[in-house]
Amino acid sequence: MAFWPSIVVATPAHSGVGATLTYRSELSLAPGGLVRVPLGSREVLGVVWDCPDAPPEGLTEARTKSVAGVLDGLPPLNANWRQLVKFSAQYYQRSLGEVALAALPPQLRELDNTQLARRLKKRAKAGTAGPATPGKLNGHDLSDEQAEALQALAAASAPVLLFGATGSGKTEVYLRATQAVLETPVSDGESPTQVLVMVPEINLTPQLEARFRERFEPGFGTGSVVCLHSGMTPAQRLSSWLAAHTGSARIVLGTRMAIFASLPGLRLIVVDEEHDPSYKSQEGARYSARDLAVYRAKVESEALAIEGTGLHAGPHPNPLPEGEGTGAGEGVNTPRCQVVLGSATPSLESWHAADQGRYLRLSMPGRIGGGMLPRLRLVDMNHQPKGAVLAPPLLAAMSERIERGEQCLVLLNRRGYAPVLACHDCGWKSGCPHCSAYRVFHKLDRTLRCHHCGFTERVPRACPDCGNLDIAPVGRGTEQIEEQLAGLLADVKRPDGQPARVARMDADSTRLKGSLEVQLAALHSGEVDVLVGTQMIAKGHDFRRITLVAGINADSALFASDYRAPERLFALLMQAAGRAGRDAEQSGASEMWIQTWYPQHPLFATLKKHDYPAFAAEQLSEREQAGMPPYGFQALLRADARTQQAAQAFLNIAAGQAAGLPHRDDITLYPAVPLTIQRVANVERAQMLVETHSRGALQRFLSAWQPVLHGCRSAPEARGLVRWAVDVDPLSI
Repeated sequence: MAFWPSIVVATPAHSGVGATLTYRSELSLAPGGLVRVPLGSREVLGVVWDCPDAPPEGLTEARTKSVAGVLDGLPPLNANWRQLVKFSAQYYQRSLGEVALAALPPQLRELDNTQLARRLKKRAKAGTAGPATPGKLNGHDLSDEQAEALQALAAASAPVLLFGATGSGKTEVYLRATQAVLETPVSDGESPTQVLVMVPEINLTPQLEARFRERFEPGFGTGSVVCLHSGMTPAQRLSSWLAAHTGSARIVLGTRMAIFASLPGLRLIVVDEEHDPSYKSQEGARYSARDLAVYRAKVESEALAIEGTGLHAGPHPNPLPEGEGTGAGEGVNTPRCQVVLGSATPSLESWHAADQGRYLRLSMPGRIGGGMLPRLRLVDMNHQPKGAVLAPPLLAAMSERIERGEQCLVLLNRRGYAPVLACHDCGWKSGCPHCSAYRVFHKLDRTLRCHHCGFTERVPRACPDCGNLDIAPVGRGTEQIEEQLAGLLADVKRPDGQPARVARMDADSTRLKGSLEVQLAALHSGEVDVLVGTQMIAKGHDFRRITLVAGINADSALFASDYRAPERLFALLMQAAGRAGRDAEQSGASEMWIQTWYPQHPLFATLKKHDYPAFAAEQLSEREQAGMPPYGFQALLRADARTQQAAQAFLNIAAGQAAGLPHRDDITLYPAVPLTIQRVANVERAQMLVETHSRGALQRFLSAWQPVLHGCRSAPEARGLVRWAVDVDPLSI
């Protein structure tokens, strides 16, 4: 007997290939199973979506290819995982296969049954499951705020927004909530309970992984905690994914990609620093891992509620990720999957959802041990010596800290030595020949490097246009600040009599494997007195000896055209300030210094009071008047082409042919415009903003627009189009 499985394979949305492809099989294949199938001249990995015993109408056996092989030994990807992938593809306007296959580890696509069996055997030896006994506690009692938060979390039926000040002990709440989930008994045959903990950036995983391993591996076995992020090797990612999929890993720590991990026993999702824009993917399927965490918890909870009643689940609805409560878990004994969004500076979307009652907001305003939040000091650069990199009062304050054995942190969100190299005789600047951007001067290796396409050249000995030997850096990056601070603090001594030590931490200094851990260890041990870095050092880290944080060049975001710029700047500065005074004994003397040319700006007034609720209320009021998210809903249609004319022509044709589509009257289509950096790697980029006041109207319009967009690609005016993509809920416009 023949079967006709619908298989999902990796095909991008702009290719026009259907969501699933029909193949022929002599065996009945379980939905969620992994198979190898022919696609053109290749053999690729696919996911079984359905397996009817009759072919689709009009399809003959002669026109159908057979399944090449089945990957045995792995349980099928369950219905909840498939529903998450299906919803993600629909909501973010991508193909089903593009999302499903990108969610699987790359090495899995290359394995046959023999290789897979070898990996599974190796994985089984690596993880030695221990008894489900309580892990080692960290030796201190919970604060009243932590205890109240955990009690409220245990009874909550809606997504939880944990609004906790920096240093308030949010991580301990995550640990205790995780322990409660892992100790929950399960019935025979059920998957062991699992927890997913997400962080915005890879550099935050080492310290969090250390704490989770210390707490849980003694009680739940070696291998019970695994990581998933893009910094791992393909073999490491496969090993972690297999551990999560088979249930041997009880806790998965990861970045945004971990939201698609296969976790059959998922009962808790923690999204730490939920405000961070890194949770929104900027390539491929442009999904928001934070929003999908809320949706995934809803799907898991509803499935658990149905299982608890003994009913069979019908087709799952596709609710939009508005953040509403799951409806499950309201009964005391009803199993559910909880989601916790934690931040000291929540995103305005999450704050608004809590204001509306769709999220449960739990506040932890105090620091552990009664510590105080850093005092904010504004340095008016209008009254400082001309050309000063760091104001003299700030340098004096840093010197005092170093002499007392304390540490300082200097935040400058711009890596490299200088943003541009220029000739002041003829006006030449170090532009990138492949992008409409400047190449950054990196002094350590004497290169000009484009941070967009990666094009790198040695620094020229003279101006390429006029031959002038006097070409000079313009602006400052972290390399330059590190160099200048080392000179300015050369005479400052540590308590042991040694000279002050300045170090730098950014994407360049942590590029080599293991370098991040080495630099963090040096800072924690006290070997470094002043740490200069980009935003990667400003969030999530628990630096116990830092008592002074300095923010320089913060003014660049005060008057940006992006309406989200104030929110990002406030969050960055408040998070950076939170690195100071985390030791309660030193918190009273902790300070955040900000160098600014506009000390009277209202943003600094609310920042000085650490008053995020007031800042959020002001920003939400402005956005409501302007109809901006979260009061309006947006999408971007982006086009990449060989010429700017072709890119904009495609967008204009698409707008013209949108007439008559569902909800067209509810949609505003703005004119096509180039991106801020319109050329990257010799590809011209343009975009069109789509805006409405109804999320449902936006989704229905975009779905109906998809076939139109496929047709527009063949228009003569759009010749040279490379690709197009829809970005739903964009974070940058």
